[in-house]
Amino acid sequence: MLNTETNIAAPDEFYEALLAIHQDLTPDQARAVDARLILLLSNHIGDMAVLRQAMARARQGIEPAGHDATIAARA
Repeated sequence: MLNTETNIAAPDEFYEALLAIHQDLTPDQARAVDARLILLLSNHIGDMAVLRQAMARARQGIEPAGHDATIAARA
């Protein structure tokens, strides 16, 4: 089961480190670092059910590109 409760001993320190790995990178390089980090952590987790829960939770509330324009055109 996906743990969504705070589980990082030093969340501020983690956030600072996360920002630091993106420092001086282009947007494409930052996306590459994010993708690598996601794959490394996903491999560490290893449980496909938990990974699917995390993916669903991450996507929750995010509309597909152009979705707002489609709704506005129908109105």
